[in-house]
Amino acid sequence: MKRLVATAAVAALGVGMVTPAFAKQGTKPLSEVLVDANQFDSNGRDYDIVTEAVLAVLTAKPASPVSVLTDGKVRATAFVPQDRAFFPLVEALTGTKPASEQAAFEAVASLGIDTVETVLLYHVVPNATITVKKALKSNKAQLETAQGGTITVKVKKGTVRLKDKDPDLRDPRVVQTNINKGNKQIAHGIDRVLLPIDLG
Repeated sequence: MKRLVATAAVAALGVGMVTPAFAKQGTKPLSEVLVDANQFDSNGRDYDIVTEAVLAVLTAKPASPVSVLTDGKVRATAFVPQDRAFFPLVEALTGTKPASEQAAFEAVASLGIDTVETVLLYHVVPNATITVKKALKSNKAQLETAQGGTITVKVKKGTVRLKDKDPDLRDPRVVQTNINKGNKQIAHGIDRVLLPIDLG
């Protein structure tokens, strides 16, 4: 059961890619790609914290829109924060750097399920399969998220950054691309958490 929920959970963060119109795209959901052993560890470049955040939301709110990405037939792009992305966020919120991934997750979870759900949905662009190739040609594009807000694509010297609503914390940079390439759902790893509001 936990594996099924984990699958649904991680799907919440989107994965896919754009291919030519004549090419058939697969329907593997993100839930089958981003979930690994699902354990906190010292690897800052995987997605344990996001997985646990999605699981927490789906446990509390099984009907959450976060679960949509378990359906690989639904087109979506997700910009998924790696575990290391949460450390500067928690430090900005609490003034203290978390000692571990679990501590970072607990700090994020303490914001409440509704807030966690809102932030997760802000990382998902529905109804679109955006490959890195397409993103690199989309400087200044405004992407509407599943949360309802927008993020802006910024391309400079071959690097894709995403501008969110918080002007103080550094904007996320895409550091892993085309996760789940060839499917309707695609994801790109980012090194910071996107924020739909100004933390002040």
